[in-house]
Amino acid sequence: MSGQLRHFLRDDDLNHEEQRQVLELGMKFRQDRHYHTPFAGPQAVAVLFDKPSTRTRSSFSIGVAELGGYPLVIDQAGSQLGRGEPVDDTARVLTRMASAIVWRTFGQDRIEAMAANASVPVVNALTDLFHPCQILADFLTIAQFRGGVDALPGKTIAYLGDSANNMANSYLMGGATAGMHVRLAGPQGFLPDARIVEEAQALADRNDGSILVTTDPLEAASGADCIFTDTWVSMGEEAEYAIRSKPFWDYQVNERVMAAAKDDALFQHCLPAYRGKEVTASVIDGPQSVVWDEAENRLHAQKALLTWLIGQQSDDQTLLA
Repeated sequence: MSGQLRHFLRDDDLNHEEQRQVLELGMKFRQDRHYHTPFAGPQAVAVLFDKPSTRTRSSFSIGVAELGGYPLVIDQAGSQLGRGEPVDDTARVLTRMASAIVWRTFGQDRIEAMAANASVPVVNALTDLFHPCQILADFLTIAQFRGGVDALPGKTIAYLGDSANNMANSYLMGGATAGMHVRLAGPQGFLPDARIVEEAQALADRNDGSILVTTDPLEAASGADCIFTDTWVSMGEEAEYAIRSKPFWDYQVNERVMAAAKDDALFQHCLPAYRGKEVTASVIDGPQSVVWDEAENRLHAQKALLTWLIGQQSDDQTLLA
């Protein structure tokens, strides 16, 4: 292989043009699920899970198979990583066997260590800091319903709820890369880290977008093209829902919030969703909701990403055709 090894560890690992290329590929995979089969052979893709998953596991497993490859799915309990083997050692082993590594884990430092010791593309399937594959699927969904990938720059997106979590960080970085106007609304104490906001603002300036962080949910939603939210409680905290959810009730996505957005605004949620909490049933099950297309688009976006990454490594421009 004579090309450049690329990883996707955070949203801004793709620049504006590269993100557009991946999303264009995603649209082609929506039209033809076997548009390209770059892992034919089959080549193996290691898909590692330190956290539970439904959509990520399904979309990557099925996606790798549809790309002609073999998904080697390893849970934490079934790997030496779960018993304390250094990430560096695991990376050195997998990189000799697999054509790519996908990992859903905890600290961002873990996936960065994996990438630092791998000679194949490494993909962040979720960390505590970022969830970049979800953002690709979300933007692919907007493109699907609102005029294609070239219509994304200039769109206004609003995220309501816990604005200090990985989804909020990825909306900032991914949206700024796309040239969108990104608005986040959350309560005091649950706003994004100033460093992430600063980095996103620099990206937004470069790509003719903008960033707004506010505690006012209606200010964020006003005139938005798409409204996003996420569960208020992270994995493992469900037993403390009543306590942890208290700051967020004013940020529930309901009919009042949707009325503040554009008349044809879309609603998206990365799922799983808790009706009557972060979103009302009337919204998530209503006519503006595109959450099921969004979930399906995880498959298409991730196939496009893996295809693009392998194309960069092999310098095969036919994969972008």
